Amino acid sequence: MLNMTALKISLEKGKTAVNKYALGVSLLVIPQAYIAVVLTKYIANNPTILETLEKAGIFIFILLSYYFYRESKKGKIEVEAKRNKRENAFLSGITLSFLNMFAIPFFSGIVILLDTFHQFSFDVIPVLFFVLGSVIGTFYILFLYGKFAKKIQQKTGKLTKDINLILSVLTGLLAIISILKLLF
Repeated sequence: MLNMTALKISLEKGKTAVNKYALGVSLLVIPQAYIAVVLTKYIANNPTILETLEKAGIFIFILLSYYFYRESKKGKIEVEAKRNKRENAFLSGITLSFLNMFAIPFFSGIVILLDTFHQFSFDVIPVLFFVLGSVIGTFYILFLYGKFAKKIQQKTGKLTKDINLILSVLTGLLAIISILKLLF
């Protein structure tokens, strides 16, 4: 979702805006990666926390699905008007990164994988390097999405024009899958 939004911002507002967006997303990766590392063992041993996170994720997926659906229904004229308005891409990056329910489980999964192969230590220096690497990697991948947005659009055609609808469907499906997972 963050990658596709970077692509959208680059196409609609330019490379400067997508770099601000990437910076906003990356700044929030700092606490997300740190929280994931510090709480990985505790979360893995406490199924109540996992269940609570899944329930919160369902709520956020539903909100995001509604938001992207509403955005997809706006006409082309509004999109053109938005280009002229200065929206704060940095704030959008922070907001979407905050709502991103995948970051902490993703980083926790990476830490667990590295720890399983004895490639990770929970000492201060390795944790700091993990967090720093996560931030740099996040910024760089979003930067690359912005840099190559037009080429990606050419390859995917109409896909990028309907990106809000696609994001709405994806987040809606994730909400449904999460609900089914909790029920069964």
